Amino acid sequence: MSQNFQPPAPDSFTEAPAPAPARSGNIGVGIAAAVVAALVSAVAYGYIMNAIDREVGYAAAGVGLLVGLAAGKLGGRNPILPVIAVLLSVGAVYLGQLTFIALALADYGHVGVGEVISKAGVGGLNDIWKESVDVMSFVFFGIGGFVAFGSAKKVSD
Repeated sequence: MSQNFQPPAPDSFTEAPAPAPARSGNIGVGIAAAVVAALVSAVAYGYIMNAIDREVGYAAAGVGLLVGLAAGKLGGRNPILPVIAVLLSVGAVYLGQLTFIALALADYGHVGVGEVISKAGVGGLNDIWKESVDVMSFVFFGIGGFVAFGSAKKVSD
C-alpha cells in the first residue's frame, strides 16, 4: 500500500549562510610596516652587495619578500597594498644600490659612510648610480617588485 504524500514545500524565506568574517587589517599599519621593512631591507641589501662586491637577484627578492610580507600581513586584503609594496620594494632596491655606492666610496677613501653622504649628498650618489646603471639593475628592480606583489597578495588571502 503506497501513500500519496508530498513533503512540504520550502519556505519562501530561507536564511542565507552567514558571510565569512572579513580579515581584519589596517591599511595604515600595513603601509607603515612596509615602509619600515623597505628602509631596513635597503640598508641590508647595500651591506650584502658591499660584502660580496656584486648585486645578486636573491637579495633583491629578499627585499621584495620583506616588504610584501609586512604590507600584506599587517594591512589585510586591501587591493592597493600589493601595488604599494611594489613601489616601496623598487625604491628599497634603489636605496640599497645607493647604499652600496656609499659604502664602496667609504672603503675606497678610508672614511666613514656619514662623511661620504655629507660630502657627496644623495644627488652625487645618484649621479654615480646613473653612470654605473645597466640592464641588470632594472632586472633587480623587477625581481624585487615581482616578489613584493606576490608575497603581499599571498599572505593577505
